[in-house]
Amino acid sequence: MIDANGPGGGDETGGGGDTDFAADRRALVDGLRETQDVSERTLSAIGAVPRHEFVPEPHRAHAYADRPLPIGHDQTISAPHMVAVMADLVDVERGDRVLEVGTGCGYHAAVLTDLVGPGDVYSAEYVPELAADARERLDRLGFDVTVRSGDGREAFRDEAPFDAASLTCAPTGGVPEPIVEQVRPGGRIVAPVGGGGLLGRGSQRLVRLTVREDGVDREDHGGVRFVPMR
Repeated sequence: MIDANGPGGGDETGGGGDTDFAADRRALVDGLRETQDVSERTLSAIGAVPRHEFVPEPHRAHAYADRPLPIGHDQTISAPHMVAVMADLVDVERGDRVLEVGTGCGYHAAVLTDLVGPGDVYSAEYVPELAADARERLDRLGFDVTVRSGDGREAFRDEAPFDAASLTCAPTGGVPEPIVEQVRPGGRIVAPVGGGGLLGRGSQRLVRLTVREDGVDREDHGGVRFVPMR
C-alpha cells in the first residue's frame, strides 16, 4: 500500500497543505466503514489517495463529500463509495496488472495503483484533454500509471493479458468482447452496463464478470448511474 505520508498521499495535511482535507479524508473513510461492506484494505487505499487533488478547484471544498462531482467534458469523478465498492469487487492483489477504461481525472486509477502497486495500472481515456491532465496529475502525485488517450477497447491490446479490468463508463450492450478478450482466464471485470446514466434516462447495473476459458460468469451488484462509454 502507498502510505498516506508517502508517494501520492502528501503530508499529514492531506497533500494540499490544508489540515481540513486530512480530517475530511479520515471522516470519509470512517463513514464508508460504517455504510459500505468493503475490506479494510480498500478503505486504506481510499484513505491514502488525496481526492481533493483530483477535483477541479471550484468543487474542491466538496472533495470528500460522498457524491460524484463534475470534472469537465461532461464527465464526473465518481462518488467515493462507488470507487470503494468497485475496487473491492475487482479483488486485485499486489502485482496484478489492471486495465482501466475511463481515466477521467485519474482518481480511480490512483486507488487501484495503491492496491496493486506502481506500474501495474493501464488506463485509457477517450478525451485527449482529460488524458493529458490525468497523466500530469498522477505523475505529480507519485502514482505510476500508464495513461493513453483513445478507445478503451483497443488502447492497451499490446499489453494484454491483464489480471483484471475496471470500467468507469457504461457500455450499453454489456462489456465489449475486445475487453473481455484482454483479461486472462480467472480474471475479473467490474463495470456498469446499460443505457442512460448521468446523461439520460435508462437503467444501468453494476456487474462483475469472472472470465472462464469457455465464457464468463456474471454477478449483478445493483443499480448505478455512470456516464456512457464512448
